[in-house]
Amino acid sequence: MTAINKVIKTLIASDFLLQAGWGLIGPIFAIFLTEQIKDGSVATVGFVAATYWLTKSLVQPFIAHYFDRKEGERDDFIFMVAGLYVANLVPIGYLFSNYSWQIILLEFIRGLAMACFVPAWYAIFTRHIDRGWEAFSWSIDSTSIGIAAGFSAAFGGIVAASLGFKILFILVSFFGLLSASMLLLINRHTFTGNRSDPQNGPKR
Repeated sequence: MTAINKVIKTLIASDFLLQAGWGLIGPIFAIFLTEQIKDGSVATVGFVAATYWLTKSLVQPFIAHYFDRKEGERDDFIFMVAGLYVANLVPIGYLFSNYSWQIILLEFIRGLAMACFVPAWYAIFTRHIDRGWEAFSWSIDSTSIGIAAGFSAAFGGIVAASLGFKILFILVSFFGLLSASMLLLINRHTFTGNRSDPQNGPKR
């Protein structure tokens, strides 16, 4: 891991925490929707998932295009951190939700927030990756989120069964906000000018 620079290590660690949080509810969120939401049903599960994925997928290409037209990484960094903070406040909203329209609204907000986060994260990761270590760096990220998802899925079921969904949502938000806060560590390492100009590159 010594060949991987600080920016990449931080992005991977942040990604691990993010997946560790959301992995807690990934496999069992449908149970919450059908059993805890007053008008929840199997159809609700589909509409909630569709709201998030369609919002994120339709919006993020436009945001990514904006990033590519702007010099430097300041906009990328701001959108990345702000988007992740907003997305990880959404589970707190689940605590106060009783109807499906409230969950759908929250998923719409999360979709917008992740549309800001995802292309910015990928852009910064791609620009800062160490030459000659591209495949290894991407594999470490994929491996880390896979491990996080596996363990958190099992742990999430235990927490929901023993302590309830409210505690589970608080944990999801906690890990997600910790993930967002970790990204602040690379603030001074982002490009401030022309991305192809070494003089404006990140300070290592």
